Amino acid sequence: LGLKIFFLTPPQARFPAGAAAHVGLHTLLRSEFQALRSFLAMFATHAMQLISKKSPPNKVMVAYGLFSAAALVVYHFVASGEFSAILTLAVIFQCLGFALLSVQVLLTGSTAGISARALALDAWSLCFRLSSTLWLHGYLPVDASGDFVFQAVDVISLVLVFWLLHSLLFEKRRSYQEEQDTFPATPVVVSCLILAGLFHADMNARPVFDTLWMAGLFISAVAVLPQLWLISNTGGKVEPLTSHYIAAMAISRALSGIFMWHARFDITCEPLVEGYNHAIWVILGAHVLHLLLLGDFGYYYVKAIMKQGLGSQLELIQDCYV
Repeated sequence: LGLKIFFLTPPQARFPAGAAAHVGLHTLLRSEFQALRSFLAMFATHAMQLISKKSPPNKVMVAYGLFSAAALVVYHFVASGEFSAILTLAVIFQCLGFALLSVQVLLTGSTAGISARALALDAWSLCFRLSSTLWLHGYLPVDASGDFVFQAVDVISLVLVFWLLHSLLFEKRRSYQEEQDTFPATPVVVSCLILAGLFHADMNARPVFDTLWMAGLFISAVAVLPQLWLISNTGGKVEPLTSHYIAAMAISRALSGIFMWHARFDITCEPLVEGYNHAIWVILGAHVLHLLLLGDFGYYYVKAIMKQGLGSQLELIQDCYV
């Protein structure tokens, strides 16, 4: 509710003293977001020119096209261009990642290279987040996309994750690399719940659901570890759509982190140390941790895309020693 009140209130009313300066800051934030959109559009155009001769299958391009169109529709027609829509764009990119994994399974008929333990962590994360966002408003974007689009996209992501887990563990179990997918996921969930109980914010003013939301954030920040573990145990090769899935998760985390940074003065908690708001720094730290975990991957991913196109297979271990 605090974020909603802050972003829905006109800048002059939020900051009675020095209103002109803060109106300028508000305008600056919106211009930053517009610049980010322009940069991404230019990058996408350049990338498409480079990969035009090495395009992935049509179904993959359809997935990219559909999600790009959905993001634009949500931003322009649902959120009316509000800055807080960046939070909804973050969950759309996350859903794109799961959709690309699903396309990989459908196209290849195999689940090789996909970690069931990473997907299980993603499922826990989505369930914990939805336990808050389906009926409480403390961690939702304040524009109209927070009324239903944000939650609907998360539900779609959860359905895709459950379908992928069913494919891995039952329908296509023969191709699942179970012996290499051994990262201990259960201790991660337990540890994240304990840490969330200690460091949660109070945007919902309901400690249980504030804790669950924070646990979902913590789990999603480290959910990539089982996938990286599996890649390491299977020789370092990453299928094209698996690499796009990981990259989409990184983009999602970056967008979410940008929003949280700009809203850092409006996220509140019951301080463990008087006068120190630990919650926002824990939230931002989780975002930074996720991006740090993917630092090496991101470098080789961009390098491969620029050289070989979207259909390139990454060989991380080999590249690390070149």
